[in-house]
Amino acid sequence: MIWLHWGLVGLFTLLGAGCLLLIIMQLPGTWIILTLGVGVQLVDVAWVHGDDASAGWWALGVGLVLAIVGEILEAVSGAAGAKAGGGTKRAMWGGFIGGVIGAILGTPLIPVPILGTFIGAIVGAFGGAMVGEITGANARSPAGAIAPATGAAAGRAVGTIVKMATGVAVWLVVLAGLLIR
Repeated sequence: MIWLHWGLVGLFTLLGAGCLLLIIMQLPGTWIILTLGVGVQLVDVAWVHGDDASAGWWALGVGLVLAIVGEILEAVSGAAGAKAGGGTKRAMWGGFIGGVIGAILGTPLIPVPILGTFIGAIVGAFGGAMVGEITGANARSPAGAIAPATGAAAGRAVGTIVKMATGVAVWLVVLAGLLIR
């Protein structure tokens, strides 16, 4: 039944590559990669390699840690960018919330496949940080809010790039774990 193993590894490779595109679209591609890896590992243990499939479990554990780190880095990057630009907590929260809303709205409104969501998230982070800075008790002028808003947008872009790199690392680590026997 070794053909089953190789067929599933090939399918994992193709689907994992597709999941990397989901990351750019602000969707949980890394988590889907891990889920696919668990599925292949379970089939390997049950029908192909038996207890001899321990490398896959180690790879999945490393992949899980990498995925968590990627999520944390992406989540804080927009806020860190707003703070680096001199923004307040309102700008940091605005950048985070605006990035999420922008990603959701950018998908249908920006007619660029895959990149529409990414562009929407960046524009949303900028807009959210801008709104956060120009409203509230210690509101800034729109001109004074541009630096924190630009920082939030740049942070969101960097966060997505870091998460994409983390997703590639998870995909390769899990693939290596599935290949090593």
